[in-house]
This record gives sequence, C-alpha cells and structure tokens, in this order.
Amino acid sequence: MLLMAPTLNDRDALADILAFHVEAGVDVALGEEPVDRFAESAAERSSAASRMAAAPSGESSPHVPRAAAPSPAPRPATPAIAGEAPPPPDLAAVEAREAAANAPTLEVLEALLEKFDGCPLKHTATRLVFADGNPQARLMLVGEAPGRDEDIEGKPFVGRSGKLLDRMLAAIGIDRTGCYIANVVPWRPPGNRTPTPQETAICLPFIRRQIELANPDVLVCLGGPSAQTLLGIRDGITKARGRWMEYDTSSRVIPALATFHPAYLLRSPLGKRMVWRDMLAIEARLAGAPERAPD
Repeated sequence: MLLMAPTLNDRDALADILAFHVEAGVDVALGEEPVDRFAESAAERSSAASRMAAAPSGESSPHVPRAAAPSPAPRPATPAIAGEAPPPPDLAAVEAREAAANAPTLEVLEALLEKFDGCPLKHTATRLVFADGNPQARLMLVGEAPGRDEDIEGKPFVGRSGKLLDRMLAAIGIDRTGCYIANVVPWRPPGNRTPTPQETAICLPFIRRQIELANPDVLVCLGGPSAQTLLGIRDGITKARGRWMEYDTSSRVIPALATFHPAYLLRSPLGKRMVWRDMLAIEARLAGAPERAPD
C-alpha cells in the first residue's frame, strides 16, 4: 500500500488538533504507541481469577481461624499542614476567610496564599499565579483561573488569551503598567478543567481581599464564571456583558463591568465587536470617574 505524504491541508488540520489539545491542557505524551487499557484490564481480571481458582479453599482447613481484618486508622481531626491532604472544603473556606482578613497588604496576602494548603489545586499546580500589572492602577481585571502558560510563568494571561487581552487594552491606550490583573482561583486546575464550586469558594476570600486592597476605580470581570462569582449574577455572559453593575468591598462601591473572556473570543471572533463596545465603555468610565484618594 502506497502511503502518501500529508498535504498542506492535512498538516494544517494536524496543527489545529495539536493546538486544541494544548489549550485543553494535554501537554505531555505518555507513549509513542496507543495502548488498549481495556484489554489489559480484562487480562488482569482473567489472571486474578485463575490464581483464585488454583489457590486452596478456605474450607479445607476448618480448624485454622481466619485473621480479622485490621480496623482502619482514625483520620486526624486537625487541619492539614504542608505535604498532607487538604482539610474538608467547609473548614478550608473558614481558614481562607480568617487568613485573608488578616492580610494588611497585597504582599502579605500573596505570602499567605503561598503558605495556604486548604485548596487541593495547590498540590497539582506548578506554582501560585497571584497577579500581574500595577496594583496602584485604577483598572483591575479578574478572570477565572490560570491555564498552562500561566502555570509555567506564574503570571495571569500570558498565553494566547493574554496576548489578545493585551491588544484589547492597547486599543484604549492601556498596557500592563496601567492595569492590575488577577484570577478568582490562583492555581491552575488539572487539564484546564473548570474549578469546582468548592475550589472557588475556598479561593473566594482571597480574591475579595485582593480587590479590596488594590482598590481600583473600575473592576472588569473577564468571562461568565468570574462575573457570576464576584457580582452574583445568574445570567449568562452574553446577556450580562456590557451592563454596569456595582461591586461592594464593604468600604467602597466600585463600578463593575462583565465582558467576554479572551479565550472565548479566540473561538468566536464575532464577539470582538461587542467587546470593543465594552472597552470603549471602560475608557469612558475611567475618564469620567473621579480619581481615588491616595491610600
């Protein structure tokens, strides 16, 4: 059988498939040849059954008592420390609220997050992704969670989505020195999956305190999950975007706007027209809002 060399279109399709898998978090090849795990499992079950059939029956030695199965060791009731399993979600959320409330500065908050072991995502991520940009800026943007590139570099929005975000900001004359960027969840979920409600609830006190300490004049939620978590909306992002809302830090009310996440725009370029209107609205709000008093 004659094998034809891949055409240009075939190579483009393969490149698109590889790019899709990288964006989905599949970034490690486990082997060069496919393995039928179902066949392996069937063979293991057959081998185990054969060994059990060949083993002497327990009824052939009626006078030998069987050893009782050991009782499982009780689980510790104390909170987890570094290297141990994280505490239950409810307890972890309480610990997060206490830790975040005691952070007087962003630097202290970041140090507390580095030591915090209550979120299981910390143990699967490469590093903490705390923030990027200028914490003194009047504009703060918050996404949902880091991806593969962010996990590697330790900064939010540095991959393809980050490059698009940079172009979106540049369109209204802002670069990373003129804004502050963070995520609701500061650790990458395995495979870029969506954070669970428990994981988000554990991390929520930290991002709330981060917003309070940064004290921006305008808050922008990038994507539906960020807007739903921080602004408490139930509508989808298509319906919620472009509508000014309020974010209450308990000491100040900040104008907040939800818009599409750059990753969504990479999949649906038609949404860029709506985001352009959102960026103009952000520019106008920054121009019209009185500057905050120095801390």
